[in-house]
Amino acid sequence: LSRRQRQMCIRDRYIIMSKMNKFQAFRERNRKSNGYLLRKVSFNVAYKIVRFVLLFGLCFLILQPLLNKISISFMEERDLYDSTINVIPRHFTLDNFKIAADLMDYWAALGNTLWISLLVSILQIISCTLVGYGFARYKFPLKNLWFAMVVLVIVIPPSTIQSSLYLNFRYFDILGIFSLITGQPLNLLDSFAPYAFMCLGCMGLKNGLYIYMLRQFFRGIPKELEEAAYVDGCGKVKTFVRIMLPDAKPMITSCFLFSFVWQWTDSFYSGMFLPNYSILANKVARLSEVLNSYVKATTGLDKASTAYASAMIGTGTLLVIIPLIIVYLFAQKGFVESLSQSGIKM
Repeated sequence: LSRRQRQMCIRDRYIIMSKMNKFQAFRERNRKSNGYLLRKVSFNVAYKIVRFVLLFGLCFLILQPLLNKISISFMEERDLYDSTINVIPRHFTLDNFKIAADLMDYWAALGNTLWISLLVSILQIISCTLVGYGFARYKFPLKNLWFAMVVLVIVIPPSTIQSSLYLNFRYFDILGIFSLITGQPLNLLDSFAPYAFMCLGCMGLKNGLYIYMLRQFFRGIPKELEEAAYVDGCGKVKTFVRIMLPDAKPMITSCFLFSFVWQWTDSFYSGMFLPNYSILANKVARLSEVLNSYVKATTGLDKASTAYASAMIGTGTLLVIIPLIIVYLFAQKGFVESLSQSGIKM
């Protein structure tokens, strides 16, 4: 044997002996513990396997519909009817994205959705941060009752007050002042005003949840920080701005992302307040009927086939989701940090 081969044999023998020694040591420790060590190791291994299976199954359930949409969005129409094709398209195409973008007027709808979502999120964060801090730090009459109202805002679905919201903003008036001056109430529908009023009044989409999250976070911050700021000469406003807000940046980031995503995909308030605006949520909801008109104009058929319509709706959904994925990639550090801190303090 060559020198290198002898060295390899010695190394392999050393590894085998080391494993045998570890096995013998494990057997000896297990014998002294009356089998407890073996049961503990077996339980840990079984627990890791079960956890992996559950996590893998949960991730698959979440990602499988998205992966399916991605797959069919790159297929030609003939691939949709081919039973031999499951995931990978045989005839790869980008025409589905081009057609969906044209039918949705994508870039105009993207711009409108972006500025509306940003404004709504900023207004919600401003109002909910102030209210959450007030619930966490101050005592005022009927505090528990008002917080119960916040919980009700979380529990009660907004569809239960849909008609009231519509009538309130369709015939908007304050103590009859507008009717007295102009002779009729204001019509605030098809404008940003209903969003602004609801967000500033903490009645916007999921505002109760943001108030609850921020309240719990501020309650976890030691009061000694505020007391030290008061001793140094800071007032309540300066303490809130200089001390509390910097500490709450991770939670504010989390609430902002939640607000932005929910507003981005919201079709309930968008359809009621901005029915004539070019918004992605409205465009996706109407994509099926627009697609039927497109198919009738180009092919002469009465409507698109079920498979092709499903593929186009899936492609339109992907066009709506892609900006959210980009936003999350840039903000994931603050989002994960906020979740970890809220998990400890809540």
